[in-house]
Amino acid sequence: MVALRGESVEIRTPEGVADAYLTHPDDGRAHPGVLVVQDGFGLRPSLRGLADRIAAQGFTVLVPNAFYRHGPAPVVEMPEYIDPAERPEIFGQVFPLIRELTPEAWRRDAGAYLEWLAAAPQVTSGPVGVTGYCMGARLAVQTAGMFPDRVGAVAGFHGGPLVTDDPDSPHVLAGNITGELYFAHAGEDQHMTAEHIEQFDKALAAAGIRYRTEVYPGAQHGYTQTDTSAYDAESNDRHHRELRALFDRNLRR
Repeated sequence: MVALRGESVEIRTPEGVADAYLTHPDDGRAHPGVLVVQDGFGLRPSLRGLADRIAAQGFTVLVPNAFYRHGPAPVVEMPEYIDPAERPEIFGQVFPLIRELTPEAWRRDAGAYLEWLAAAPQVTSGPVGVTGYCMGARLAVQTAGMFPDRVGAVAGFHGGPLVTDDPDSPHVLAGNITGELYFAHAGEDQHMTAEHIEQFDKALAAAGIRYRTEVYPGAQHGYTQTDTSAYDAESNDRHHRELRALFDRNLRR
């Protein structure tokens, strides 16, 4: 069992101060940096637990509150067990917050998060890894496309929408990525259809990116989130194995 040190930190952005969770092995050493981009339900205990599991593999992990413009987490109070079918009003609360995270707003935020990691004594020098979940997968691609010299590896799980008609669609920005990319789509996910996956893969291949995309059969949108009705333990374990392998290949020196 790896002893971890987790703490709340504050990150100054061009538009305010974002609260965040930082976790890393409690061994007095610096470790490769990882930025975790939340899902739409926000920074909460289950995301801190996810970050701890990544940190236990030898990484320094930062999870910002992406909705910080509306106050510290939790911006929207969530039940201990999130079942959107029983609580559909949750989407009405979080969708306006998600829509506010335009590419330009996220560029400012992500730049601040990456700068903070680069200056943190707990983080080794060199590129960082980025992983995102649901809406965070879209933002993870944008981060790697906007800051290709700072991101050595990017992953996304049950993400969407990754293919849109907008000029700043993630699959268009993906052409700037220089690090390795891994995406794992949920087999039962209308946010990312087979057609969308094909378009996404074609854009990555055309850009010459080192990438691998997979579909986890039977998994639902949100399968990594332990506090939701979509959680699937087998798919979640697979996600952690693939994520560690990706980061080990690209972030270790």
